[in-house]
Amino acid sequence: MRSMLTATLICMTAFLAAGTSVQAQMTAPSTAGAKPKPVTTVPIRPALQTPADTANAMAQAERLALQSDLAWVGQYNGAITGEVSERMVAAIKEFQKARAGKPTGVLNPQERGILADTAKRKQESVGWKIVTDPGTGVRLGVPTKLVPQQSSDANGARWNSPTGTIQIQLARRKEANPTTAKLAEREKKEPAGRTIDYTVIKPDFFVLSGLQGLKKFYVRGTFKGDEVRILTILYDQATEHTVEPVVIAMSSAFNPLPSGAQIAGPPPRKTVEYGTGVVVSDDGAIVTDRQVVDSCLAIAISGHGNADRVAEDKDHDLALLRIYGARGLKPLNLANGASKPGVELTGIADPQNQGGGAAASSVKASIAQVGGGSDLALSPAPAIGFSGAAALDGDGKFAGIALLKPVVVAGPAAAAQAALVPADTVREFLKANGVDAAGGSPDAKASVVRVICVRK
Repeated sequence: MRSMLTATLICMTAFLAAGTSVQAQMTAPSTAGAKPKPVTTVPIRPALQTPADTANAMAQAERLALQSDLAWVGQYNGAITGEVSERMVAAIKEFQKARAGKPTGVLNPQERGILADTAKRKQESVGWKIVTDPGTGVRLGVPTKLVPQQSSDANGARWNSPTGTIQIQLARRKEANPTTAKLAEREKKEPAGRTIDYTVIKPDFFVLSGLQGLKKFYVRGTFKGDEVRILTILYDQATEHTVEPVVIAMSSAFNPLPSGAQIAGPPPRKTVEYGTGVVVSDDGAIVTDRQVVDSCLAIAISGHGNADRVAEDKDHDLALLRIYGARGLKPLNLANGASKPGVELTGIADPQNQGGGAAASSVKASIAQVGGGSDLALSPAPAIGFSGAAALDGDGKFAGIALLKPVVVAGPAAAAQAALVPADTVREFLKANGVDAAGGSPDAKASVVRVICVRK
């Protein structure tokens, strides 16, 4: 990076130093015996190169890095696109003035090095990381030290500071025939009481900022097909000096609909993934979501030790695990089929969703057929960690196993975020693998366990 800038500055210096006047060694025609009259010399000056010219001579990657570093030190508040602008040149001059340097608009190698080092320290101080959110497929930058508390589900994610002064919200939803204008108009009104002081609406994205109560807010949203992604950042005005450079960086790093390899499938699997298993026999048989325990180096059942995966049903995404030597297991009664519509899901949410805890909890969900077939969708999707949860109807009868589906970015509208494997399918799978699911406890909370998968 520095070598390219150094070369640019050397070329500029050489160009400007290439003689401020050139003597024209010419004489006028003379007559015989007369002294030649010298022609008046004319100074020739090269055109001065502006700071914008110097910046345009850089590679695109160099300009992007320069804008990013200027943003992190609080001098640049524009879009980080690599495009040269008056705002970018003004930011360079402000940085130079802040260090008692001459505001030329062109950084020398020493100044560029100081800028890069300062920006890096700023990033490290807030714990800046580029992550892929597993619930939405969105790729974004997060200041992990400012917002260490995270919770998520299939509809979005949230990061909070310990005192709630800084909040980051990531929303994912489907919407029929969205446009950025319609999305922006909705965000202006929800929640009520927002005061808008800045609006940008482009065909492919929109940006809003202003006040929401006593907090400042920034919203950036976009869509593809019927998939909508919206990033909202809320922060107390007292944190403005710290947060605003982060807001600019988050906006530029926000990749709501990743392309390439990710468009055809889910984001990379977590190194450690948590799910729910249902105990189906007192000798250690557990049924869970096959995707949760896929490609695991090790599988553990919280409180009981390691487990083996002994069978799977790829068509219905079920897996059968077995632990050995465990005592006090309470299998769930799977004998009675559900009859009432709607279910209660009982599972164990991801540790991040419950402050590191491992408590079982229950949530309500409705059931609907997808595409007129046998697939059953659950709505709303439960929290991350509930994949493999037990579903019971209003009479407490076993209805099936809940699955959280991997995100397919810009997938078909009919793709369910959560699905239900019906009770009959679960019983047939267990019977085929020698597990008698009759009898057992009607208490789902006593029968669910946390499943932990450790990958590479």
